[in-house]
Formats: sequence, structure tokens, C-alpha cells
Amino acid sequence: MPSLPALRRRPALPATAPLLAATGHTLAVAAPAAPPGSGPGGPPPPPPPPRRPRATATTGSGPSGYLALLRLPGATAFTLGGLLARLPAGMFSVSAVLMIAASRGSYALAGAVTATGLAATALVAPWTARLVDRYGQRRVARPAAALAVCGALALVACVRLGAPAWTLFAAYAATATVPNAGAMARARWQALLGEDPARRHTATSFEQAVDEVCFMAGPALAAVLCTALFPEAGTLTGVALLAVGITLFTAQRATEPPPHPRPATGSAAPLRRPGTAPLLAVFLATGIVFGTLEVTTLAFADTAGHAAAGGLIVGLQAAGSCVAGLVYGARAPAGPAAARLPVLLALLTAALALPALAATTGSAALLAPAVLCAGMATAPVMITAMTLVQHRTPPARLNEGLTLAVTAILTGIALGSALAGQAADRLTPGTGYTVALAAACAAIALATRLRAPALSGVRG
Repeated sequence: MPSLPALRRRPALPATAPLLAATGHTLAVAAPAAPPGSGPGGPPPPPPPPRRPRATATTGSGPSGYLALLRLPGATAFTLGGLLARLPAGMFSVSAVLMIAASRGSYALAGAVTATGLAATALVAPWTARLVDRYGQRRVARPAAALAVCGALALVACVRLGAPAWTLFAAYAATATVPNAGAMARARWQALLGEDPARRHTATSFEQAVDEVCFMAGPALAAVLCTALFPEAGTLTGVALLAVGITLFTAQRATEPPPHPRPATGSAAPLRRPGTAPLLAVFLATGIVFGTLEVTTLAFADTAGHAAAGGLIVGLQAAGSCVAGLVYGARAPAGPAAARLPVLLALLTAALALPALAATTGSAALLAPAVLCAGMATAPVMITAMTLVQHRTPPARLNEGLTLAVTAILTGIALGSALAGQAADRLTPGTGYTVALAAACAAIALATRLRAPALSGVRG
């Protein structure tokens, strides 16, 4: 039997500990006493602090994964707004070319105006994205879209009134402030899903599919409107879609990422972060592949006497990329993204050999499935590369990093289109596919640099 001092040294039971009582052969457990003030007469417990909506549903594989994303609070609304806001990006250039060519009778002037707009976008878009990161999507995207709307309307007015040619350049350059709805949507998914690689992979794949849908529908819609109605119809419709889309997108305040007024620690400019330069070079080379593939396909179909089929074949490229993106995003891939990218680029290079071989036969019928296969190989490359951008860019500069990637792609498309046009005029029509193959090989060499030991700690 323990001594009295030993009993005194035993720790006292806490007030909330269960009480044990023996009754015959039965051991009864009594509920612990409630702390003071927590009973019926006490004050109610404080309500939990408000929390931002987070993804709570588990995204599985297959189509259910995309449905689970769209069921998240506010996801469907900002996705619809982002879709409407992204369509004008593919409409403005085609509409401007058709409108200026119909009014001034010069495709050279129309091409120079759109090229100036692309150059202005390459300079202005990263700054617009930086302002979005710093002050918030709603505060920056709405005035930026309003300025772009004014530029597009000014272009229509200058064309209709027969203003001097320099006014066309100035007006179209003002449309460079169009906010990057795709980057803003990806930033929302990242803020909504948190650190969940599987669900973020699905969201990135979904956004890539949306980009491809806009790439297919935007130019086609612009061409139909400008030719079936009147030359200015494409630009005016793009203005309306941009205004409605940005308004609907930015109205979803609950899913908007918080602004970062002051760069946080480690939030250096994306261009200064390790591995960003070769990654942007990969985007540039991939853009050359896209631009070369499109122009070469159109030129080859025209030379073969199937000019009307050229647009349909280019549409197959985008359709294949859209389907492949959805399939690729239905299941989380194995291995880090930096290791997957060179492999996927090698598959793209192999797929690009198919159009090059089909061009040697001179048959547009064989070219169609070859371009479809090449298109199916592009989406996994873009999804993986965009994933690397998201992983390597701090949240405070995410829109800026994603916009730099898009700017690199657009620059590559412009270079690829120019190279393919020169090849089509001076060489055989299918020579441009060789340029695409060379650009894809260069992208592989650049992507292998992303696996350097200094970058081994990067997620994804």
C-alpha cells in the first residue's frame, strides 16, 4: 500500500477527465463535468472564422474529375466568363485582317497592323499581368479590358471613316491591354485547389482544352461574321464578348486570389528565377511549331487544289489537341513534370514526321489524319510546360509568369508563320513541316536543361 506522501504526489485528475465508479461487477463511466460557462446557461461558443471556399471533393479520374472541379463554388461561373473573354483573342486578328483588307484592298497593310498589335501585346501583357497580381483581378482586368474595347472600336471607326493608315496601327496597338483570362483562370484554380497535384493537373488540362476550343471557334466565328454579315461584324462581336466575359469573370469575388501589393520574400520577377529562361525558350520553340504547322498546312492544301479543306485540316489539329488534353488530364501522370517534358516533346517530334511524310505524297486526304495526330501530341506538352510555370512561379507573380509563357508562344507563332510563309513561296509547299521538326528538336534540347541538379528541388 503506498504511503501517504506518495499519494499526495499523484497528479490530480483534470476537470474534464471521465470518472470511474465500481458497482458490483460493473464498471461505470461517468461523463466529465462541463467547464464553467459551457452549460445551458453559459455563453454560446464563438462561431468559426470565415474561410475562403476550398476544394473539398476528391477529383477522380475520367470525366468525373472535371465535373468535380466544376461543382466547386463559383467554378462554373468564372469558367464561363473566362471562355467568353478568351474568344476575342482568336477573333481580333482575323477580324482585323478581313476588315482592313476589304476596306483598303491590301493584305500587306492588314498583316502589318496585326503584327504591330502582336508586338505591342508582347510588351504590354506582362505589365498588365503584374498589375493583376499586385492589385487584384477585378481592379485591373476591368479597366484594361475597357481600354482594349476602346482600341477595337477606334479601329472600326478609322476603317469606316477612311482615316490615315497610321491611325490603324495606333488603334490596334491599344487592344494589347486585353487581360489574359486564361492566366487569371489558372490562378483561380491554384488558389481554389491548394497544394493538390492531382486536382491541379486536372484543372490545368481543362484550361488547356478551353484554350483549344477558343483557338478553334474564335477564328472560325470571326471569318463567318465578317464574310456573311459585314466586315466589321467580327470585331464588334469580339468587343461584346470581351466586355461580357470579363464582367462575368471578375464578378466572382469568392474565387478571386488575394492581391499581393508588395512582393513577398522569394517573389522575384519570374524572368530572374532559375530555370525560367530555358522554359520560356521551350514555349517559343513550341510556338514556332504551331505557327509553322498552321501556315504550311494551309499553303499545302491550296497548292494541292483543296484550299477549302485547309481550314478544316487546321481545325483537326486543334480538335485533336483538345481531346488529347482532356484525356491526359483525366489521370495524374507519374513522375516530375521536368522529367516528362522532354519525353512528351520527343513524342511530338515523332508525330510531326507524319505530316512531313504525307506532304511528300501530295495528298490532302493523307495529310488530314497526320495533322490530327500531330495535334493530339501538342496538348500534353503544353499542359506539362504550364504546370512547370505554375510550380516555378511564386503565387505573388503567378499571372505575370503565365502571361510571359503565353507571350513566348505568340512570339513563336509569329516567327513560325513568317518562316513557313517564306518556305511556301520559295520552296516546295511541304517544306515548312521540316521547320516544325527542327523547332521541336530544339525544344527537346532546351527541355533537358530543366532537369539540371540546381532545379531538382522544384515541385512537379
